[in-house]
Amino acid sequence: MIEFQGKIAGGGTVDFDEEAETQVLDDARRKGASLLGADEDEVAVLSSATQGLCSIAWALDMKAGSNVVSTDADYPSVVYPWTRVALEKNLSVKLARNRDGTVDEHELEKLVDDHTAVVSISHVEYGTGQRFDLRWLADLVHSHGGLLVVDATQSAGLMPIDVHRDGVDALVAGGYKGLLGPFGVAIFYLKRELNDQLMPPLVGWRSTPIPWNFDATKMTFAKEAKKFEYSTMDYAAAVGLAESLRYLRRLGLDAVTKQVTSLTRSFIQTVMNDPRIPNALTLTPKQEKSQASIAAFRFKGRDQAAIAAGLIERNVVVSHRFDGIRFSFHVYNTEQDLAAATRVLEQLLAN
Repeated sequence: MIEFQGKIAGGGTVDFDEEAETQVLDDARRKGASLLGADEDEVAVLSSATQGLCSIAWALDMKAGSNVVSTDADYPSVVYPWTRVALEKNLSVKLARNRDGTVDEHELEKLVDDHTAVVSISHVEYGTGQRFDLRWLADLVHSHGGLLVVDATQSAGLMPIDVHRDGVDALVAGGYKGLLGPFGVAIFYLKRELNDQLMPPLVGWRSTPIPWNFDATKMTFAKEAKKFEYSTMDYAAAVGLAESLRYLRRLGLDAVTKQVTSLTRSFIQTVMNDPRIPNALTLTPKQEKSQASIAAFRFKGRDQAAIAAGLIERNVVVSHRFDGIRFSFHVYNTEQDLAAATRVLEQLLAN
């Protein structure tokens, strides 16, 4: 990214001409499609996952009386776009209620009916690491004539995803989490059949088949999902994302998944069975099929925010979520890291 920015700073449009700017997102688009099991023309590169969710929410022509289903434990950006659209149209947003951050799939299933236009949900929930079965969700919503829209920010690069196999209609993934990329870039997938039907709600010079054929007298969209790439963006971030995707591919995505799921299981077992860590409640689901790369706990009778701050002060990087402590793992973590985190947690709780 630094090298890319340096070339632009030093050479301007000599080193970054119109053709180069047109093609600058191609590498990230190709790598993103490969990661998701999609075709390249079904993938766009945007500035954020939220941008993609807003784009699909406004692009869909949902009928009056339709509903959108999600959960009250989901990341706000997974729900807010639909809530905003509902203010303009006669729609409703229905949220499955969580218990300590975990949502019962049966409670979610009960909300989906023949008026459900969309199930919008995270593949892996940001607070507790609950992982949903994408194929099950797709079959559920498709049986009622609706669409499955997925935020994979907490799973892409960590958990296996195949949008064609799993029947996903649209998906977003921010670059800065499991993809090990920078802020300011995201992957956006839109099923080809859906892309053919929809017009992007936000449009600009990059929305066209040939961006540099400037013609303000008529508006023609690219046939591919890249019609949602409507503007100039942080191109260096896209360059960085392409390189991080290349890095993950070299490591082997199966190896990454095996490593992080093993760490998650191991850490949950360690914390829950450690007599020096009393009154621990696991917020992450106990079933391995519902786990991913996050282990979240609540320590009864304790100040969770203070515990999180104490861990961070001692170089154990965690997040305070759902009045609990979220430990997140990636391929660079080891069993030695877990042992060190356990010792620090024991010391904090003892004091």
